[in-house]
Amino acid sequence: MQKLAPSDLLTLEAYARERPAFRARVLAHKQARSVRLGAHLTLLFEDRLTIQYQVQEMLRIERIFEQAGIRDELDAYNPLIPDGANLKATLLIEYTDAGERARKLVELHGIEHRIALTIGDLAPVFAIADEDLPRSTESKTSAVHFLRFELPSAHVEAFKRGDAGGLAIDHPAYTGETKLGASTRAALAADLD
Repeated sequence: MQKLAPSDLLTLEAYARERPAFRARVLAHKQARSVRLGAHLTLLFEDRLTIQYQVQEMLRIERIFEQAGIRDELDAYNPLIPDGANLKATLLIEYTDAGERARKLVELHGIEHRIALTIGDLAPVFAIADEDLPRSTESKTSAVHFLRFELPSAHVEAFKRGDAGGLAIDHPAYTGETKLGASTRAALAADLD
C-alpha cells in the first residue's frame, strides 16, 4: 500500500470544507476494520485512508500548514500503513471509569505482546508492538498501542483465499478470542495486495 505524500493531503482550508463528508466516509470505512476482542479491547486495523484521516485531523487540530510540520506528521504516521505483507492495527484498551482503567493498566502489563492473529490451521502470528516508541513502563501498560502482524507468505495466501481468521489473546488477566467477519476479512485482505 502506497505511503502518503504531502500532495495527498488537503490544505487546512480545503479540509475544513470537506471534513464533514470525509469524516463520514472514514467512519463508515472503519466499521469493517474495527474488531472487539472481549469487553475492553478494540483493534482498529489501519490503512491508507484511516491514516490520511488521522494526519488531516492532526494538521487541523495543531494548525500545521508549513511543509516541515506536514512532513513530520507524515513521517510519524506513514509507518502505520500496511505494506503488503503485514496488517497494522491500533490497539485500544477501553475502561470508561478512570480509577478502574488505572488499575487495569497495571494488571494488563504486557498485554500488547499477547495478541495473535489466527488464519486457518496455520501457526498464530503474534503482534509486534510499539516499534516507534515504548508506550508501557515497567509496571503498567498504555491504553493505546500500535501493532504489526507480519505475515509469512503462506498466511498471506490463506487469508486472501478466504480461510477463516480470528484474533486471540492469552494474558493472565485477560483472555478471549473472536472470529473475523466476512466484511473485516475482505477489508484486511485488500491490505495484503
